[in-house]
Amino acid sequence: MKLSDPWRSTASRLGRLRAAGARQAAAWNERMLAEDADETRRGTRWGRSTLAALPAVVAIGALGSALAGGALAAGFNVTHQPFTLTSNGVAGDGFGLIVNTPALGGPDGKTRTDTGMTRVGFSEARLAGLCGVVHQSFAGLPYSLLLTAGQEVKGGSDGGFTPDIAAKNLYLQATGLKSLGATRLENTVIGQSADQVEVAGEPLAGAQPGGFGLGSAGGKGGASISLRGLDARAHAAEIAGSMELPGLNLRVVPGSAKSC
Repeated sequence: MKLSDPWRSTASRLGRLRAAGARQAAAWNERMLAEDADETRRGTRWGRSTLAALPAVVAIGALGSALAGGALAAGFNVTHQPFTLTSNGVAGDGFGLIVNTPALGGPDGKTRTDTGMTRVGFSEARLAGLCGVVHQSFAGLPYSLLLTAGQEVKGGSDGGFTPDIAAKNLYLQATGLKSLGATRLENTVIGQSADQVEVAGEPLAGAQPGGFGLGSAGGKGGASISLRGLDARAHAAEIAGSMELPGLNLRVVPGSAKSC
């Protein structure tokens, strides 16, 4: 079948953009690694800015290559807008939560600090599958970047769950975070001053004295939480420690996907 001139032209432009974008992505990652060499915090972040200018196809290819090579730079961001993270369940120790108003950058380059969010941290977290959905647009058309790992994410229930993903020093910055089933809290103080909430021995970023917090009541291990079915509308996901992602799969699909 022969392609019409408009389709042939579009395919040619896509090919050139993929090649150029791949070179830009590789150069960007090397630059970020160099810039982060002197930073004290190590890890991987998914958030709100850096790769918005790259086509989703290029971004996913660069991310996959970096993860496969174990060389993904700290401070990795994929979009200006929120993205969705879901899991069949999360069990975490050394848990803390505060309300803050982080600086948010938009596509227009302006920064705002008037959006209230929750910042959640786990010194250790165990997840039952992971599904991440990021919406992008390219040439005026919507695409969705899907990240999956571990077991298939099916949503919440009141039944048990078996974690298959382990993470250390995991942080989420979200405007919405809910459990789709039962939630259990242990050794927890609700209403603790935000500046007194600590995760892995450190206060959570953006904490203000007198602000709302949920932290440990003391004792070994700190606060713990178990959520059956996690659904978060996040602006950033940061792994300051490590995260094991069995069966990691990254792909791009046309349209605005609601789930993986």
